[in-house]
Amino acid sequence: MPCGAYPFQTHDSRKTAHQGQCSEIGFFNQGNGEVLFTGTHIHKLDRKGRVSVPKRFRAALDTEEFAGIYLYQSHKESALEGCSHSHMERIAASLDELDMFSDEADDLADTILGSSHMLPYDGEGRIILPAELIEFARIEDQVAFVGRGRTFRLWNPDIFKPLQEASRTRTLNRGATLKLKPMTELPKGAPPGTTTEEDAS
Repeated sequence: MPCGAYPFQTHDSRKTAHQGQCSEIGFFNQGNGEVLFTGTHIHKLDRKGRVSVPKRFRAALDTEEFAGIYLYQSHKESALEGCSHSHMERIAASLDELDMFSDEADDLADTILGSSHMLPYDGEGRIILPAELIEFARIEDQVAFVGRGRTFRLWNPDIFKPLQEASRTRTLNRGATLKLKPMTELPKGAPPGTTTEEDAS
């Protein structure tokens, strides 16, 4: 499936990302535990609640301790937040920094950790979406896996598409800019490669 375009100007005046252009990179494993999830991949949901995780996402997670993904309900959107085992550990460690038994710590722990689901892959790279998550995200017969950098979201494609268009419009209207990190500040690892082959699984 084609990925979305991101119309913004960088602070490097020599390069501009225009609407209609998009990267087909589905993942980037930097070799140090950091991965990037990008693109929008739409897969079918079967009657048993099974859906294939994009193979590029699975490849990005190949070095993870847990062979699967974590999902929990978004507290902002009618979507599911997805992440790796190592990212969930970072969330737990960040919660440990809050005051024990504080309302903020309790609320965030209940919202994220308490409602998260560990979903292992089956032999074909599929997960089974729990009924409560399907209902929350109003998913029907298709699931959109949307990369968000270190994490990703699962959407009903019909719900996500107009929201993505609205985000693009706001970005254009604001003339939003993004200050790029110098290459020397990026984590060490091989640079991402591009591919023209569509994600078939």
